[in-house]
Amino acid sequence: MTNPPRQHYDDGLIQLDRRALTLRRYHFPSGTSKVIPLRSIRGYRAEPLGWWMHRFRIWGSSDLRRWLPLDVHRPLRSTLVTLDLPASRPSPAFTPEDPETFLDLFEALLDALSTAPTDAPTDAPVDAPADARDDGVSRR
Repeated sequence: MTNPPRQHYDDGLIQLDRRALTLRRYHFPSGTSKVIPLRSIRGYRAEPLGWWMHRFRIWGSSDLRRWLPLDVHRPLRSTLVTLDLPASRPSPAFTPEDPETFLDLFEALLDALSTAPTDAPTDAPVDAPADARDDGVSRR
């Protein structure tokens, strides 16, 4: 029997499931989590983690454009993911332990959301094409 594809990612600091992305130890100084519904994510950027900028920033921001949750293992990580959220400055950013697995699942979940049927606004007919429906969120 084959195992079904993984529907979640959890490395202890970052949890991703079908509905939300949770960044543990996000808020300073309380260390509480930030839960971000996947539907509110407009896009993201994944880039190699630089040698100086952000790599040794254990918690907070080096450039005031991004906010990174507490992660004492960040100097050992390779990839920085920055989210594009409406009305969120600085942008949440994080370094997954297994970036390839995380990004594959993240992309699949965002694609599934963008192709999933949504409730049509009252001014659009129910049988209107998907591009006529506007849920107010643009992806990538």
